[in-house]
Amino acid sequence: MDRRELTERLKAAAREMGFSLAGACPAATPAEGVTRLGDWLSAGYAGEMAYLAGRREAYADPGRVLEGARSILMLAMNYRTVEPADAADGAGRVARYAWGTDYHDVIHDRLKQLIAQVQEWAPEVSARGVVDTAPLLEKEFAQLAGLGWIGKNTLLLNRTQGSWFFLSALLVDVELEYDAPTATDHCGTCTACLDACPTGAFVAPYVLDSRRCISYLTIELRGAIDPALRGPMGDWLFGCDICQEVCPWNHRAPLSTIEAFQPRAGFNPAQLREMFGWSDAQFREQFRETPLWRARRRGLLRNAAIVLGNQRDGESLPALTLGLQDVEPLVRGASAWALGQFRSPIAMQLLKQLQAVESDATVLAEINTALTQQGIAVSPTLKTEH
Repeated sequence: MDRRELTERLKAAAREMGFSLAGACPAATPAEGVTRLGDWLSAGYAGEMAYLAGRREAYADPGRVLEGARSILMLAMNYRTVEPADAADGAGRVARYAWGTDYHDVIHDRLKQLIAQVQEWAPEVSARGVVDTAPLLEKEFAQLAGLGWIGKNTLLLNRTQGSWFFLSALLVDVELEYDAPTATDHCGTCTACLDACPTGAFVAPYVLDSRRCISYLTIELRGAIDPALRGPMGDWLFGCDICQEVCPWNHRAPLSTIEAFQPRAGFNPAQLREMFGWSDAQFREQFRETPLWRARRRGLLRNAAIVLGNQRDGESLPALTLGLQDVEPLVRGASAWALGQFRSPIAMQLLKQLQAVESDATVLAEINTALTQQGIAVSPTLKTEH
């Protein structure tokens, strides 16, 4: 089978499996992307994602992903479904990509089917499919394969698909028929995504400081969130779609046909108050097969407390009271901060009660700050360094 026929068969099979875009490019070093990655890492914009720096050299060589790789078939799978529902008090928003079944599982199953097809058509060909877990610069290769351009919000954009899609790659050790790279940046003079970011995470067009990004803060960051960024998080429990929602190229993006990406009950939006009373088993049952599980129980409750603090609704006080008693200091600290946002004697009394028994220095610091901001004097013996 010649390379043209193999490429055409792969693309046709990918479309049948629900992939909305497919394009092929050489498995060569994406020099500009590697340089940008190095500069980005050196600037510290990766935050606590140390694994990126640890694999820095591997990103320059697709052969680290598949030995002898010569070509990459880049694939996109659309995940846009219904529009986001309003997050009333007591509810938190979840990024669209996380509403359904974990996309890794959905796409990996289809990549395995593609590999099986390759082995049937050309048994001598080696292939490997990856979904954003291998050291591969997917966006750069997607641009080389003609799937779109990298926008000012650092996401891959396509004129018909927008950016509501997942990227994945099929690497093979033979040459395919390559597509023309996307040469034009269609963002033009638009700065909607840069202007809309509530935390100022874009330090320049095409440059994201992850340390200020709501998606990073609610998913990747394991510790306490910078108090200066908690208010701008608004009602986001997990992830953030703001820079995509305002993008003009997303206004007419098609809807997904993948049933697994349809919103699960309680994900659009998520009800937060009840989460504070859940057992570990209930958290696993609700989130284990979804992207939200990456943040784990402690991260989700930290985020939930911050959202409830931003909403300042009195009906959330019982939930935050449970948060003050949580086994995790991270959750207790976030709940203390949240109660500090209420101008409520009840909230202040709860904080003073916890202050009397709390032994964790970071939680005490949150309590003292909350009390001080409400004009309540803190005993010198209870002061802690931030």
